[in-house]
Amino acid sequence: MTTLSNEEKLTIVNSKLKNLNYNKFSLEIDKVSENAKASPDSNTISRLNLLISEADRQIVALTTEAALYTPEEA
Repeated sequence: MTTLSNEEKLTIVNSKLKNLNYNKFSLEIDKVSENAKASPDSNTISRLNLLISEADRQIVALTTEAALYTPEEA
C-alpha cells in the first residue's frame, strides 16, 4: 500500500482549494449578472448567497487542513 507524502496531500488540498475559489468566483459573477436584470429574482440571489457562504466555509476548512501538511525535509 502506498502512503501519500505530506507534499502530495498538500497538492491535493491546494487543488481542491483552487477549484472552490473558481466556483465561488463563478457564483459571485452569477450574482452580479442576476442583480443587473431589470427584475432580479430574489430567490436566485438568496440561493447564490447561500452557495457563496457554503464555499467560504469549505475554503476555511480546507485552508485549516492544508496547514497540517508541512512538506518533508529532503
